[in-house]
Formats: sequence, C-alpha cells, structure tokens
Amino acid sequence: MGLNDTPSGNRIHIGFFGMRNAGKSSLVNAVTGQELAVVSETKGTTTDPVYKAMELLPLGPVMIIDTPGMDDEGELGLQRIKKAKQVLNKTDIAVLVVDGVAGQSDMDKRMIAIFEEKSVPFLIVYNKADLMENAGKNDYADNEIAVSALKKEGIQELKEKIAHFVKVEDSRFQIVGDLLKPLDVVVLVIPIDSAAPKGRLILPQQQVIRDILEAGAVSVVARDTELRDTLAKIGTKPRMVITDSQAFKQVAADTPEDIYLTSFSILMARWKGFLETAVKGAKAVGDIRNGDKILIAEGCTHHRQCEDIGTVKLPAWIRKYTGKEPVFTFCSGTEFPEDLTPYKLVIHCGGCMLNEREMRYRMKCTVDQNVPFTNYGTVIAYMNGILERSIEPIPELQGIID
Repeated sequence: MGLNDTPSGNRIHIGFFGMRNAGKSSLVNAVTGQELAVVSETKGTTTDPVYKAMELLPLGPVMIIDTPGMDDEGELGLQRIKKAKQVLNKTDIAVLVVDGVAGQSDMDKRMIAIFEEKSVPFLIVYNKADLMENAGKNDYADNEIAVSALKKEGIQELKEKIAHFVKVEDSRFQIVGDLLKPLDVVVLVIPIDSAAPKGRLILPQQQVIRDILEAGAVSVVARDTELRDTLAKIGTKPRMVITDSQAFKQVAADTPEDIYLTSFSILMARWKGFLETAVKGAKAVGDIRNGDKILIAEGCTHHRQCEDIGTVKLPAWIRKYTGKEPVFTFCSGTEFPEDLTPYKLVIHCGGCMLNEREMRYRMKCTVDQNVPFTNYGTVIAYMNGILERSIEPIPELQGIID
C-alpha cells in the first residue's frame, strides 16, 4: 500500500441494507456508477457482504458495503442476516432500501429499530420511484428519499443526503501530530525480523510517518538493534521514541528517561478512541489463573508468520509474566464473538484496519459484559513495568494510573 492510499479504517463506511429484491444491489451500482453488486431477478442473489473502497463525491474516500437480503430464508439465510448485522458495527451511515411500491415491511421496521438501538445514522430510500404513483408527491422526512435505480433518478440527491447525514467522529486526536511541534525529532523503532513484510512497512508505521510529516516534525527510522547508536549520532535530543511493541523492553532500556517513549499500538488505541479503557484493562493480566480464557483479537487477516506477535510471542510473554497456563483463543478480521463472558481478558491489536466505530463497538461489547479490554502495546508495556512511562507523552491520560 502506498502512502497516498486511504486505508479502509480511515474511510467512511456506508452500509446498504434491505429486503431481497427491494433493488438494493441495483441502487448500490447506481450510486457507485459501476457494477459492484450482482443484480438478478432471483431473490437473494447477494449471499455475503460485498465491500468496495472508492471515492464518492461529495464525501471522498468511502467503503461501500452491499449486504444480503434481511428477509432471507433457512439456515443459510440466518447466517446471511448475521453477517449483515455485523456490518452495522462498522457502519457510519446505513441506507435502508425499501421497495417503494410495496412500502415498508415488518423487517424494514425491525431494521430501523436496530439502527436506532445502535445509534447508527440512517436514510430510508424508497426505490422503484418510476413505478410509484405518488413518488414525487409524498411528504418525506429529512432522512427519506424516493429514487429509481433503474432510471438513475434521484441518485445525485441521494449522494448529497448521505454526505449530509454522515456524523464525523470526534477527531480531537491525531495519531501523534498533536503531541509534536514543528522540527521536533521523532525516532521510530521498527524491528526487521521473520514476521516483517518484505519490502514495505506495515500500516501503523506508514500512518505515523505521515502524521509526523504533516506536523512539520522530523522522523528518524532505525531498527531496535541500532537504536542506541542512532540516539548517539543524530546530534539532538529527540522529542519522542515510538517503538514496535514487541521491542518495548529493549527499547525502554536503550532510551534515556528524559526522552518520551511510547509504541505504535498505544498511539493507534488513542486514535481509535479506546486507550483509556486499554490502560485500565491491562492490569487484569496480573489476575490471570491457570485455565482462565484470554481472547486475542486482530482486525486484519494477514498471513501468519513464524513467531507471530499475536499467536506466539504475546501468549509466551503472558505465561512468563503470570507463571500460569491460561487458555488462549484467537480471532481475526471481521469475526468477533458476541458472547465474551467466558473470557477473563480481551487483548486486541491496535485496530489499524478497523474504523473507529467498530473498535468502539468491540470495546463496548467487552466492557458491557464486565470483561477487561486492552491491546497489544498497552499490556506489553504493563508487563514490562513501563506502562506509566509509555503514556507519559499523552496529556489526557495523566493521573490515570493509580
């Protein structure tokens, strides 16, 4: 991925929902101007959510999601509906496509109730306006519109309504740029090992570098093995050292106490809005006993390498720190358990591939079930006795640790 690409986690997610054959997929194609979704006279053609990253004016970078029909039948239908509901957890705005001729069904009304319960902004789109006798005469609410996907009527007005109804999340925080002044020097520590992708940096590293550049600051990149020599050679005291979490212990030892130290994972948790919860949840690792279940969750589905941090290194460090033998469960990508009560602790990745809404949803699901929630970098810092130091550069968290 190039630095100029917009990651999926930074895109506005627009989910299209509705009954089978309400014309949902045809409307998606009309809105996107391309054959993104399969269109057929046969009910239930869309079997899985279809994702498409694109530019959609006047919004900019978006992720369009076409979901299966919510009234699907049988066991397969129930699975499709479950997947469609999962999409809502990451949806910034929901578009409910209603058959304008038939009107709202009970399922449509049920979906509206779910949107309201999850506090997802939504539009109701009455499709097939070309067949509706009163299409242009009805009194529609602000979040309603009649369109014809077939005739391409009302599509531009729909796009403008979508843009108007999108709630921009609170973006008080940048990843790190708001913690820097122009020409501050930041040293980024990036280990190059068997799990590192060949020829490229991973997404959080790219995003932090971009954020530093936009702040007018200067980034210096070094491996963990060269950090000590790098600090000696750059000729100026860095404002901050940001490290990959797996090298936290060694980097903390090599970074003088008068230089701020944190990790990519901690900064991602701050940006996605769950760092305070992660800091409070990290201490639960000290209460782990033999047989306790720990869920380790990743937002991406990258190819696992030998010594993977989530499945190998983190469990090993937890066993060593606690002296116990917990039971580890792993999930990745869009899968995240609804029932978290069997777990004593949930440890999530930084969430760079997930948008803020989904990360907050996962955090809330966990906390609402009275299960501590933390992330990789935070719990690793805690186990190394440097959590307080690692959040010292972050002013809004001062005093949070007892």
